[in-house]
Amino acid sequence: MAQDNTAPQETTGLRMPTLEDLIPGGETYRFTDDLYGLQWWGDTAVKPGIDSLVTVNPKNGEETLLFTRENLNRALEAGGWGKLSHLYSLSFPWEGKTEVLIPLHGKYITYDWVAGQVIATRETPEGAANVDYNTESGHVAYTIGNNLYVDGQAVTEEPAGVVCGQSVHRNEFGISKGTFWSPEGTLLAFYRMDESMVTEYPLVDITARVGEPNPIRYPMAGMTSHQVQVGIYNPSTRKTLYLETGDPTDRYFTNISWSPDEQSLYLIELNRDQNHAKLCRYDAQTGKLAEVLYEEEHPKYVEPQCPIVFLPWDDTKFILQSQRDGFNHLYLFDLTKGKYPETYTTDFGSQYTAHYVHTQLTQGPWLVQSLLGFNRQKKEIFFAATKESPMQTNIYKIRAKGGKVTALDNGQGVHSGRLSASGTYLIDRYSTPEVPRNIDLVATSTGKATARLLTAADPFEGLVMPLVETGTMKAADDTTTLYWRMLKPADFDPARKYPVIVYVYGGPHAQMLAANWMYAARGWDLYMANRGYIMFTIDNRGSSNRGLAFENCTFRHLGVEESKDQAKAAEWLKTLPYVDGNRIGVHGWSFGGHMTTSLMLRYPDLYKVGVAGGPVIDWKYYEVMYGERYMDTPQANPEGYEGSDLKKLAGNLKGHLLMIHDDHDDTCVPQHTLSFIKACVDARTYPDLFIYPGHKHNVMGRDRVHLHEKITRYFDDYLK
Repeated sequence: MAQDNTAPQETTGLRMPTLEDLIPGGETYRFTDDLYGLQWWGDTAVKPGIDSLVTVNPKNGEETLLFTRENLNRALEAGGWGKLSHLYSLSFPWEGKTEVLIPLHGKYITYDWVAGQVIATRETPEGAANVDYNTESGHVAYTIGNNLYVDGQAVTEEPAGVVCGQSVHRNEFGISKGTFWSPEGTLLAFYRMDESMVTEYPLVDITARVGEPNPIRYPMAGMTSHQVQVGIYNPSTRKTLYLETGDPTDRYFTNISWSPDEQSLYLIELNRDQNHAKLCRYDAQTGKLAEVLYEEEHPKYVEPQCPIVFLPWDDTKFILQSQRDGFNHLYLFDLTKGKYPETYTTDFGSQYTAHYVHTQLTQGPWLVQSLLGFNRQKKEIFFAATKESPMQTNIYKIRAKGGKVTALDNGQGVHSGRLSASGTYLIDRYSTPEVPRNIDLVATSTGKATARLLTAADPFEGLVMPLVETGTMKAADDTTTLYWRMLKPADFDPARKYPVIVYVYGGPHAQMLAANWMYAARGWDLYMANRGYIMFTIDNRGSSNRGLAFENCTFRHLGVEESKDQAKAAEWLKTLPYVDGNRIGVHGWSFGGHMTTSLMLRYPDLYKVGVAGGPVIDWKYYEVMYGERYMDTPQANPEGYEGSDLKKLAGNLKGHLLMIHDDHDDTCVPQHTLSFIKACVDARTYPDLFIYPGHKHNVMGRDRVHLHEKITRYFDDYLK
């Protein structure tokens, strides 16, 4: 099934876009209009600008000037705090107060715009990182080096090799920070990670005259990993206690959250095999384990990503997210209804043990992507989900007592929502294949827009744009439906034969197609289509937003099933009358770099040219948390690691393959590419290699244009 979503266009008077127009970092980069810093002050929308800040009445869209940058800067300069160049970074955390929070030069400044003066400041020292300011108590946590501080007081004094107050477990399991304030800001939970036992991986800083070592702690699959503890610091007593979790070896502590009364700390503990998760409650005053509330197991893996969230009107009920029925859904737990632990088995291979009565709020062959918040008065829960289509994100509500799921948007495209304080209104920022970006205020009682705040212009106006088609096909299992996108040159001639470039990612936690602007086509895809290539992308099995079975079918042999799906799609492309089946190329980065290399080696007669960026070559060289979730350990799964090791296939290379790697890549270390080059030398095959000095796991900033020019030249040289 295919759908042509863009009619042939008249290109007279239009110019061809350049990489400078289409790539972030380009001098003339075109991006979609947005409203920066748009937020709620209670139930009033706040729209900052450069020189002024206005409120928006969500009932009718009426705007009122709140204050100007000139007046604000006058108060800031009078106190010697400097001045702002725009108002986008301000926040309004205090409903009912005429006060705004201003981050400026390492300070948190509270300004009363009615009084016209600064009423409070909180400073952080130079070099402070991971700053976490609590708007309830005014306390501020931050790190300097590897230690944690609160309000200028050292919380930890650890030696090198022990890191406090920062993200742990290499940002897996939804972890993005290392400090967690209690609801009133009177206590601070934080991570302490001892990585002194983890092998140091040697990266080199080549900017020094004599290259200097810049090692990182990098636990590879099957090797010794770091050990994590969770501390609780009390700023009033300046004392710290650590949760009595027992020996932290080979255990993960994730999804930290507080009880509303600040008496308990909740977290989800995961074993190293990542197939058994436990929701635990700890006493925040003693650090002792109070109880286990829920356990979940799966023979492949369990992947908790979201902390529990208590209902704001009932401290005895909370929402847990789980994909135990095959799709991520919301479950409401009732702490007043304990039960003798009962164990259940699902049709999707999961087994769970419940210690409290709970109900499933959402269900169906679609998944909840995020919990947005609540309406306390109406006892409603708001969330974003793929209910309409795996390529869409739409916003819904459901009552806490269960019942019908109610849609709150136009049912199209990709939406992101931000609720007002009461849950009465919603900032709905969305895009569709034909709409670059719209921003509406929506009444959650009706799901109807009450005001349009932005209708973004076409960022590519005046430029030649390719034709976009989308469709579906069956995966290599001949059962599963996959979604694809194709870009054709604007002057497409069905009588011609075109080369094809497949852009691929293919791994977990990513989806390349979405029903947003241009179907999520990247700037480089647009550029190459206009250079006479057909650009093709398909989300194979193993990728995101399709449910547990779709993702975990790749378990213990990453890259194999995914490559089968991609190869089937390439074989289909060869049947199209306008495709030159002898000129099919492939490009991807990270997991996509693994896929690119895999396709070039597993199907050497199908793919002629490949460009692999930051590729995983051997999963034994990848980190513990991600690698072992999807592959188990090398010790437990030697056949899987052997079958996914692309060095073993180096002798299969027939076409032209360019390997690109960053010399400071601390996600997929350079050893991957270098070991593959060595394997090719041994096998007498001849890939090409390009290194980007000073970059990590991708090439950002001005050099990103250079990267895409390099990739373009390679395909032009060998595929065009």
